Amino acid sequence: MTIEEQLIAEQTAAMKGGDRATLSVIRQIRSEVSVAKSAPGFDGEVDDQLYLSTISTYVKRMGKSKTEYEALGDRGREQAEKLAFEIDYLARYLPTKLDETATRALVEQAIADTGADDPKMTGQVIGTVMKSGEDVDGGLVARLVKESLSSGVAE
Repeated sequence: MTIEEQLIAEQTAAMKGGDRATLSVIRQIRSEVSVAKSAPGFDGEVDDQLYLSTISTYVKRMGKSKTEYEALGDRGREQAEKLAFEIDYLARYLPTKLDETATRALVEQAIADTGADDPKMTGQVIGTVMKSGEDVDGGLVARLVKESLSSGVAE
């Protein structure tokens, strides 16, 4: 079953069950896919790859928005919770990223491979990790590289 077929089935179930939150996120993703396929220069197919790309972009965007709403405290709590639900709901369609421990090991290996010992080499190490072929969180990689290189200099 394709992602599109799964979403349609879940949308029907959400409509029957009165699940407005699920219905809203599915409609949003289907809308985002429609925009992507009608964009100038799009000549591909509406397939799982398009859905994965669209979901990934949407989750990243909503993650940033969620952080901003959380910073508002009580005023942004309701919207942050809505976005957290959307992110959690869509996460099952995305490939699993490496956890912090595995990412840290990858960062340490990249530092050893590049011979980085200076915070000025942060970009080079991040590039090495990102090109490793592993599915990593770029923000986590950047934080771990900065921590490792700054503590390595202090030692």
